[in-house]
Amino acid sequence: MWLHFPAVRWSRWRPYWFYLIKRDRTRLQGGRIIKKISQAAHLNTSLRNPLSCIDPPFRQKLAKLGIRSELDLILHLPLRYEDETKLYSIRGAPESKAVLIEGVIIHCEIMTRPRRQLICRIEDATGVLSLRFLHFYPNQVKSYTIGTRLRVFGEVRSSFFGMEMIHPRCRIVHEGASLADALTPVYPTTLGITQRNLTKLIQQVLQSDQGADYLAEILPEAVLSKYRLPGFKESINFLHHPPSETALAQLESRTHPAWQRIKFDELLAQQLSLRMHYRQRRNYQAPALHQKGSLTKTLRNALPFALTSAQEKVLVEISRDLSTSHPMQRLLQGDVGSGKTIVAALAALQAIENGYQVAIMAPTEILAEQHYQKFLIWLVPLGIKVAWLSGSQRKKEREHELTEIAGGHAMLAVGTHALFQEQVQFHRLGLVIVDEQHRFGVHQRLALRYKGTDANWIPHQLMMSATPIPRTLSMSYYADLDVSVIDQLPPGRLPAITKLIDEGRRNEVIARVREACHAGKQAYWVCPLIEESEVLQLKTAVETYEQLGRIFPDLKIGLVHGQLKVKDKSAVMTAFGVGEIQLLVATTVIEVGVDVPNASLMVIEHAERMGLSQLHQLRGRIGRGNDEGVCVLLYQKPLSQIARERLRIIFEHNDGFEIARQDLNLRGPGEFLGTRQSGVPLLRFADLQRDMDLLEAARVTADYMLNNFPENAQCHLQRWLGDRKDYLRV
Repeated sequence: MWLHFPAVRWSRWRPYWFYLIKRDRTRLQGGRIIKKISQAAHLNTSLRNPLSCIDPPFRQKLAKLGIRSELDLILHLPLRYEDETKLYSIRGAPESKAVLIEGVIIHCEIMTRPRRQLICRIEDATGVLSLRFLHFYPNQVKSYTIGTRLRVFGEVRSSFFGMEMIHPRCRIVHEGASLADALTPVYPTTLGITQRNLTKLIQQVLQSDQGADYLAEILPEAVLSKYRLPGFKESINFLHHPPSETALAQLESRTHPAWQRIKFDELLAQQLSLRMHYRQRRNYQAPALHQKGSLTKTLRNALPFALTSAQEKVLVEISRDLSTSHPMQRLLQGDVGSGKTIVAALAALQAIENGYQVAIMAPTEILAEQHYQKFLIWLVPLGIKVAWLSGSQRKKEREHELTEIAGGHAMLAVGTHALFQEQVQFHRLGLVIVDEQHRFGVHQRLALRYKGTDANWIPHQLMMSATPIPRTLSMSYYADLDVSVIDQLPPGRLPAITKLIDEGRRNEVIARVREACHAGKQAYWVCPLIEESEVLQLKTAVETYEQLGRIFPDLKIGLVHGQLKVKDKSAVMTAFGVGEIQLLVATTVIEVGVDVPNASLMVIEHAERMGLSQLHQLRGRIGRGNDEGVCVLLYQKPLSQIARERLRIIFEHNDGFEIARQDLNLRGPGEFLGTRQSGVPLLRFADLQRDMDLLEAARVTADYMLNNFPENAQCHLQRWLGDRKDYLRV
């Protein structure tokens, strides 16, 4: 009939008709999906593969949830639970709590003011409850007729019109209909997949023959009894179908024994994967780089400082690993200014003394060039050729360096990501050193590591990080590595003083900068990272540079940012290093690697926008000489709760390990790990801070199972990680 509407009317109604057609088609498709599954279950009671009966588009939606197999369905556990086992009267329903109420519709209408909405009122023996739907379909209006009995689930609240629920979940029932016998699970879902879809699929797998195989117990009885863990099948069935008497608080806090078992299993799978990689590394061959001592002794005698006891300790650990015939994979971590670079230089010399090349990779050109300059000073007097590779080199210069590396004339190569490009060929690579390793992706580090691989051996690897790793992360995501820690600063290094200053007191900060520069000191003025946009960051840096140029006409001011050409960037940093520039305006490219002893003052604008690790790294650039450093954190109000907490932590603490621990509490492991875990499944159920005891138990159990039950260990990995069990190779 609508085809005979006038053109103007069709124009008005066309979007709505298309919406109805699309909606009905979607519903029809969803109905077909459920119907297919039901038919398959009816025809074959020992259903082997429920997912094979699902249409490909729906299967793609499931894949977005990480569901690609029946086992994934079983491990798709609820986010929370709703209690539909108790029926409340309208007058007896508590406010601000999701409850189930039953009543008969006594009124239903569509209101258009203040906005279009469907209002229904239901009544029971104790009172009247309003139901408000801001989004609704025509079939709801048709179904919710006066006299219809509804069960509604939602939060009751007081309003101007009395008690009401907004967008409750509704079901038409007959009088005396039975209640649910278990708590209702609420699963993680995505667009196009309803809770009903997921519940049907999960229950179908659990009740199938294949589901029984998936739920078989893998852990040895000794482990279950030692840690008092319930069975796997019992735990899974309980979490998908918890009895009505179960305390919701235990389920929501995930402290119930069933949740403890699942979290333990997840942590165990992680530990097994990492420990297996650790053991597999012992099967690979690497050149045994024995300590000869001639070059290292010469360098140590030439140094104007003595190594700290912490540096000596980690050098012994690294030297011992290099001397073995299997590849070292060690993480060297230490706070800002703890002296990791000289440790790396001495490790490199041990490889060079044995006739093997060393590659040192850094994430930024500023840091890479800083390393290059230091290694030139330290190694050239020893007769060692040092090569430099960066993405911005001229072709002729680059070809020369490539020839030197390939021919084995350059025993040490320093560079950025340019080091792992295909045209870079090493003559005899024995050691790879990756600085600020968390800034590189897994594939980038693999590419460099395999530069030296031949049929017989792969090179040793030393990763360095100035971002201390909290113990919980070290025990979990870094359990495949040997970890060395420099937990001592060089003598005479004073911690920087941190000051929090409101943007409104900017003039006081300007006066402090002028005073410091006139006293012969140097200062940094760091511009913020705005929404991780280099374009906006560059604009801010240039504007700040011009503004400070007008404020300080008597000072020599420099500007450095990521968009500068390497030659210009190097010239500015050199001028700042020798004292020709008094005030350096910079973006966060100076976060790591910059070492100017005369710089004792740093101003960080919009400090509330930066992370704790970044603030701590920036603060570590000052106070590297004889004078105490002062770091001024300029912030703008209003502050969010997390920004306020970050500023409090950085103000109260100078210890990088304590800052990292609190940073983990604020952000969680996902953001903290950065690109190291590219493609790595993070923990879905366990919480590293709250489940420390389970993590300790999983570590012990991983070694126990690998030693005594290797087949069970493989089955456990297959259950939890599938084909992702080999996710850590670097």
